[in-house]
Amino acid sequence: MLATLGMTVFVFTLVLLLGNVIKEILKLVINRQATLGLALHAIALLVPYVLAFSLPIGMLTAALLVFGRFSADQELTAARASGISLISLITPVLLLSVAVSGLCAWLNCDIAPAWRMAYKELLYRAGVTRPADLLQSGESTPFGDHSIWVGNRHADGTNFDNVIVSQYDRDGHLQEWIQGSSATIVSDLPHQQIILTLRDAHSMRHHSDGWCPELTHGEPTFPIKVEMEARHAVPLPISDMTVRQLLDRLDKIERDMAEPAAKRLDKKERQEAQQELSRATSDMMTPALVYLHRAVAFSFACIGFTLVGIPLGIRGHRRETSVGVATALLLMLVYYSFIVLGQAWAEHAERAPYLIVWLPNFIFQAVGIVLLWRANRGL
Repeated sequence: MLATLGMTVFVFTLVLLLGNVIKEILKLVINRQATLGLALHAIALLVPYVLAFSLPIGMLTAALLVFGRFSADQELTAARASGISLISLITPVLLLSVAVSGLCAWLNCDIAPAWRMAYKELLYRAGVTRPADLLQSGESTPFGDHSIWVGNRHADGTNFDNVIVSQYDRDGHLQEWIQGSSATIVSDLPHQQIILTLRDAHSMRHHSDGWCPELTHGEPTFPIKVEMEARHAVPLPISDMTVRQLLDRLDKIERDMAEPAAKRLDKKERQEAQQELSRATSDMMTPALVYLHRAVAFSFACIGFTLVGIPLGIRGHRRETSVGVATALLLMLVYYSFIVLGQAWAEHAERAPYLIVWLPNFIFQAVGIVLLWRANRGL
């Protein structure tokens, strides 16, 4: 079981890593924004995040493969003829699933989200150290309150043709529009900015009385602020928070929402405000609750998968690896559909989406116990 678990986890981890490598890391390497060492560092940071998914499906696949072969080779029949029950045979495997669930809990609650954010910050730093490399032909790239669009990028990576620079205010309204036939971009890392030099430039600026053209002379330069510190520039989404960060967020929301109500002196107004705040607090806390419960609930997936995988493997009575892998993927799809549903309903507090993520655990464990009981009786 350990050998098969190691093999399946390795394969699924490799497949999941490959998807992220092709989508994000390989692009940086091709654009010469990242060295081979940085790419390997990024892949290493992704491993705990990927293991949180590959361990449960690896446990399920291993149970299906091992006990399918165990049954197909008539070893279960021989064990029963020797007076050994199925329950005594699988006890070490069930203990293994509990141990793997403990490892998954450590990954889901702390290591995986923290390393995932470190991975995002690493990719961000790889981009901002050479900001010009972020610009691609026919694409618009945001830099702080500016956005730069280029029609054509030269092979040297610093010269561009047909460049349009847009500047926005805090509300996202366009304030200035500049176009140049060509441009050169250089990085000024000490001052955390990039210097854009335009040729044949003309611009328009929005004033209180409408849009007015701005006069430009020679080859104007535009310093554009770039946030170099990844921890300031890369937002921390709820999905990448550790359990401690989620608990702190929930506590902060509860304290922030409770303060206005405490200032009301009238008893009736205070009661009405408490009801309104209770609903508003519930709406604000639900997304964090969903991801908090998901992190904990998904850690117990290994136990449910093992309870279901063992009797299904015995019932399948097959030696073929492909059948076991296909069954595992199908069951994983069913399990994860509940997780996706809970996340999709994260904005609907009335549907209690944080409880939906627990349903597949209860279903898989209940079904697994029934199937094991029947298999142990030879049904």
